[in-house]
Amino acid sequence: MEIREHVGLAGYTTFGVGGPARFFADAASEADIVEAVAWARERGVPLFLLGGGSNLLVRDAGFDGLVLHMGIVGVEADGAGVFDVGAGESWDGFVSRTIADGCAGVECLAGIPGSVGGTPVQNVGAYGQEVAETISSVRAFDRSAGSFVELGNAECGFRYRESVFNTTERGRYIVTRVRFGLRLGGEATLKYAELQRRFEEKALNAKDAEEERKGGPSLAEVAEVVREIRLGKGMLIVAGDADSRSAGSFFKNPIVSLELADRIVGVPRWAAGQGLVKLPAAWLLEQAGFVKGYGTGAVRISSKHTLALTNRGGATFADVAAMQEEIVAGVWERFGVKLEREPVVLG
Repeated sequence: MEIREHVGLAGYTTFGVGGPARFFADAASEADIVEAVAWARERGVPLFLLGGGSNLLVRDAGFDGLVLHMGIVGVEADGAGVFDVGAGESWDGFVSRTIADGCAGVECLAGIPGSVGGTPVQNVGAYGQEVAETISSVRAFDRSAGSFVELGNAECGFRYRESVFNTTERGRYIVTRVRFGLRLGGEATLKYAELQRRFEEKALNAKDAEEERKGGPSLAEVAEVVREIRLGKGMLIVAGDADSRSAGSFFKNPIVSLELADRIVGVPRWAAGQGLVKLPAAWLLEQAGFVKGYGTGAVRISSKHTLALTNRGGATFADVAAMQEEIVAGVWERFGVKLEREPVVLG
């Protein structure tokens, strides 16, 4: 394993901001993981695992430690819906593979950038599905014990955009492989209202609408529509599209007390446990004046999606932080709701 020095990190992220890593290495095997952890420990430097960089913001000063770029790949399938996948595999590529194999469970997560290893960390979800619904186990290197472990679904502590990997045990585990249990021959998931509307429109426009509604859309058709929706919102990585130069949804949908939600006139809501509801962050931003295209500098709200902050060219981390602070303060002042950033900050 080669250790390089002063490697720029902006190009390894979808937002494209930030300074260099003091040390940098690519990990192509679990042996590389063990070697990198030992190398960093011996020299007393912090270690950060970098995947696809789709949910990452790097500070302008960079990272004064070792950045380990995950490159463990490979997909093993048993033909019955179980997939064992290297953490460095492209997430969207894996979704396409499951659809080709006729396995349902992640088709609504098509088009999401990043790598497989990052999905259990954030409990990635969209359009009615979360990876927590399909992950059987996660293989990881336990830096505390100095050995590899297998964590079952319950041990991962999945919650909305959370797991033990980014909360109670942050920094302890390095995910190397993820095992998924999908539904061979299963039907596509159509829980999300926008997806339902799209297929209702398609059915009405079809020559044989009655037959199409009866059979339901295929996994591939659902994935295609999801990608179309993401493209329309600037949430699909497209070369030359400044709206896609982002870290995806920048703010989490806040979970608040029912009492607080009742004081906000007209806000949509979803049940989130006893006495709690989840509110749409995009609605809160728009009502507080932070609409699509908001901003005049290098960092602006996407022209296609209220929740995405975008790099319009030459942005710095400081620019991102300033916009974040402005939005958080504005929503708090208007509604008394504290928004939380979704991307991870390094440095």
